Amino acid sequence: MKNLIFDLDGTLWDSRATIIKIWNEVLNRHQLIPKELLPDDMNQYMGLLADDILRSISPGITDQQIRKILAEIVDREENILRTEGGVLYKGVENTLRKLGENHLLFIVSNCQKGYIEAFLEYYQLDTLFKDFEYYGRTEKPKSENIRLIMERNHLIPENSVYIGDTQLDYYSSSLNNLPFIFCEYGFGHLDTSEEVVRISKFPDLEQLFLK
Repeated sequence: MKNLIFDLDGTLWDSRATIIKIWNEVLNRHQLIPKELLPDDMNQYMGLLADDILRSISPGITDQQIRKILAEIVDREENILRTEGGVLYKGVENTLRKLGENHLLFIVSNCQKGYIEAFLEYYQLDTLFKDFEYYGRTEKPKSENIRLIMERNHLIPENSVYIGDTQLDYYSSSLNNLPFIFCEYGFGHLDTSEEVVRISKFPDLEQLFLK
C-alpha cells in the first residue's frame, strides 16, 4: 500500500473557467485590472498563494486591500464551485476509485478556505480521501502542509509520494524527502537535473500503482 498525496489544480482538475469569472467580478469592482483576465492568463498563477497572485496582477496593492478582496473572492469561490465545479481531467474519477481500493489518498494544496471541500462535494469524492490540508486553514507553505499530513497520518517517505504539476510541488515534496511524480498535462513546468517520474495523463498512475 502506498500513500498518494495529490496537488489539486493542474493535477486533479482545472477550475480556471469557473474561478476566472469571480476574480474578474471582484477585481473590476475594485478597479484593479485594466481588462478582464482570460482563463489562460491564470496558468502562471495556478498553485501560488492567492495574495501573491493579487500582488502580481495588481502591483502596489496594499495588504489591507488584499485582505478585503480575498475575503470577497473566497466567499464567492466556495459557493460557486460547490454548484458549478471545475473540469476533472480525463480519467481522474475512475482512476482515483481504483487507486483508493489499495492505497490511501490525500490532498495538499495552496488553496483558500473551502476550495478542497467544494471540489470533494461537487464530485462526491470525499469518501476516497483520508485527509487533506491547505494554506487557507493553516497559513503555512505547501511543504509544511505536506509535513502536517504526514505527521497526522503517521506516513513515512519510503511509502509515500507527492503528485503535482509545478516546480513548487517538486520543491515541497523534496523538502519532505518524498518521491515526486510530475503531471505533464498540468499548468507548470519542471526544471531539475534529478530523474523524476512523469505522467502525460492521470490514468498513467494505474500502471505505476496497480500492477
